[in-house]
Amino acid sequence: MIKLMSFFKRKPGMSVEAFQEYWRTKHADVVVKLPGIQRYVQSHTLLSGYRKREPVYDGVAEVWVEDTQVLRAQGATPEYAAVRADEPNFIDLSTMGSIITQEHTIKDESVPPNAVKNMEFVTHRVDLSIEAFQQHWREVHGPLGAAIPVIKRYVQSHTRLSVYKAGKTPVYDGVAITWFADTQAMRTSASMPEYAATRADEANFIDGTRLPFIITREHVIVG
Repeated sequence: MIKLMSFFKRKPGMSVEAFQEYWRTKHADVVVKLPGIQRYVQSHTLLSGYRKREPVYDGVAEVWVEDTQVLRAQGATPEYAAVRADEPNFIDLSTMGSIITQEHTIKDESVPPNAVKNMEFVTHRVDLSIEAFQQHWREVHGPLGAAIPVIKRYVQSHTRLSVYKAGKTPVYDGVAITWFADTQAMRTSASMPEYAATRADEANFIDGTRLPFIITREHVIVG
């Protein structure tokens, strides 16, 4: 199983509320017709995230399929053409990026309804190989993050190695995803020693000058 992650901003002049409504309803109705989708989740940036500044993305779409062959086959279908034709109705296409990832579940406790979902877009340290970066993230950093008591669920989505082997440079090397009961629990985590240990380790494997994030609430469309 692989996961396609797409991230983007709303089209100019569109309110956040209108963007979220269109994405969750009209666009979702188009996407679910794609053949081979096993799971489809939209993560919408919390409205509170707009109070002080414009977030880096208005949301992230996650689509799970069996393998890359499914994605290639989708690209030749009228259903895929319909998805692409609908995107300009609510997305600023100049902001849109995507990565194909492999998921690694680090912690998997019960997630309450209306939980918040933090999504950090990760770039590897330039002096590390992708293999060394992924190994450290998964085997060293992962347990540190999982030790933060208020994290309910923690998933690392690693950009697939085949992308690099094909000579491509992805926009991100992965996305770190953590679920909290609410924003208060997220704020509480920042005062914990386990959180401090996690942050201290970041310099060992990621580019700390480039770590954008959004705080979201997810909407499960399929799955």
